Amino acid sequence: MTTFTDRLRKSVAPIWERVHQHPFVTGLGDGSLPVGAFKYYMKQDYIYLIDYAKMFAIASVKAYDLETSSRFAALQESTLNTEMELHRQYAERFGISRAELEATEPSFVMLGYTSYMLRVAHQGSLAELVSALLPCTWSYWEIGKRLAEVEGALDHELYGEWVRMYSSDEFGQLAIWLMDIMNQLAEGKSEQELAKLEEYFVNTSKMEYMFWDMSYREEMWPWENN
Repeated sequence: MTTFTDRLRKSVAPIWERVHQHPFVTGLGDGSLPVGAFKYYMKQDYIYLIDYAKMFAIASVKAYDLETSSRFAALQESTLNTEMELHRQYAERFGISRAELEATEPSFVMLGYTSYMLRVAHQGSLAELVSALLPCTWSYWEIGKRLAEVEGALDHELYGEWVRMYSSDEFGQLAIWLMDIMNQLAEGKSEQELAKLEEYFVNTSKMEYMFWDMSYREEMWPWENN
């Protein structure tokens, strides 16, 4: 049986394939990614996670049952206190201090991405919120699994830890849970409502691509690299 997430994945197939072929992503796998680009990404991703955690908090408030509310609240807690701490430890290996992470100025793409997600979260339903946040987790898991198949990627001295994290079963379980929630929330929706969910999913998938591209070029604002 075709699920709603099957429909979503099909709708973003060309976008996600461009992500898989982007030199930032392929560079994580074969080790060719410039260290400067990865350090730039680490700093922007750190402040992205702060807003991403807010998405889980809003989802917890909008959840229809205690179990779902508790799970989203736990995801916020683990993002803020576990994932971000791991991020800080990993950043230290690249000479990036906690103070430097927290002093990071957001790029144009980062601001646009998180502002869009938070607007959807505040103004929309739980289903709309999940459709906007899902591409990040789902696509990272898919990227991680693909890169794990590249010879030497899991053991690379700089990027192996990143590949191991996002290809892990633990991270995959989170992606699958969010996909299941998306399918549950889509049940009984009209075509008009489903199309709106698909629109949000496609838009944040495009922003995921832009985030990788922005990081590769270490771009703060578009005109600065012209």
